[in-house]
Amino acid sequence: MTSRSLAQPIAAGVVTAFVGFASSFAVILKGLTAVGATDAEAASGLMALSIAMGVAGVVLSFASRMPVSAAWSTPGAALLAATGAAPGGFPAAVGAFLAVGLLLVAAGLFKPFARLVAAIPGPLANAMLAGVLFGLCLKPIGALIEAPAGATLIVLSWLIVSRWKRIYATPIAALVAGLVIAASGRVAGIDLTTITPRPEFVAPVFSLGALAGIAAPLFIVTMASQNLPGLAVLGAYGYRPDPGRLVWTTGAFSLAAAPFGGHAVNLSSITAALCASPDASPDPGKRWVAAATAGATYVVFGLFAGLVTAFASGAPTLVEAVAGLALLNPFGSALHNALADTQEREAALVTFLVTASGVTIYGVGGAFWGLLAGGAVLLLTRAGASLTARQAP
Repeated sequence: MTSRSLAQPIAAGVVTAFVGFASSFAVILKGLTAVGATDAEAASGLMALSIAMGVAGVVLSFASRMPVSAAWSTPGAALLAATGAAPGGFPAAVGAFLAVGLLLVAAGLFKPFARLVAAIPGPLANAMLAGVLFGLCLKPIGALIEAPAGATLIVLSWLIVSRWKRIYATPIAALVAGLVIAASGRVAGIDLTTITPRPEFVAPVFSLGALAGIAAPLFIVTMASQNLPGLAVLGAYGYRPDPGRLVWTTGAFSLAAAPFGGHAVNLSSITAALCASPDASPDPGKRWVAAATAGATYVVFGLFAGLVTAFASGAPTLVEAVAGLALLNPFGSALHNALADTQEREAALVTFLVTASGVTIYGVGGAFWGLLAGGAVLLLTRAGASLTARQAP
């Protein structure tokens, strides 16, 4: 490969990493702190995820010579933000993160298990995701009330840029938020020694409440909204990697990141097309360079996670506004997909409403109960339809 032929995929990889990191780091920090992480633990988790998914992307793309992009689970972080702290605090959440890593490895190694996960009805999985995202998508409205000047600048920048090119809207909004926070003086006197966070090892605690309320929904969301769509994106551009190998590899990196606060590493679904499309390179055989470059860039970003966290903690309301804007499109897509099938719409609505309610029973969050309630309604609906069909003349 010549330097000229590599310039385009390398540039595409850098842009992919910037878009992926800037558009969702606020969601990651919000999710980790919601389940009990301190600022230091959240910074450690952000660093662990960035490095783990970066190395995973380099390894997978180099080994397969395909543009396989790894990412953190943005919908999974949104789930954490909606679930809140489980009994046992952040150590219990870390125990759930380890369980998710094991489940991802199992899903990749054992095909029957992967088929079982894939058999979860799409409308219910999407309705659960929409219910998780709903509360976070309201955050920009709350920010406009609580911090009208700064929030207005953030929302306006997002709206204006999204009319031009949506993929850059959230990174620009994040940049504006950083400028607003810097101008406010809330991050004055940042200790330069904390720019690169110290890895915070968290001894895991395994509790039934966290496994049912965090691990199970997090695994389902990660598979349904990240891994499966990520494979679909690769297939759309003519790449046919071994799905099991990709999934269990991301599961292994999830296990490595979990003790330091990382919730899940998976295949990229949101930014995957930036590396797999002709925009990365007209030659399909060179697009893997874009994914590998994105991975290397994620590692660099991870090393500066402490600086990102310092800005985020300076004005959490504004950071939540950016997170809410970043999740508007995923929320709309999830809700549309959940309600598209009229025969299963009622079950999907039940799943959405129960999940969005934030109900917690026996320490288990609403996402689990929403999926359970929607599944019960779906079974009744299908049983009624079957009975009606048998009685028809």
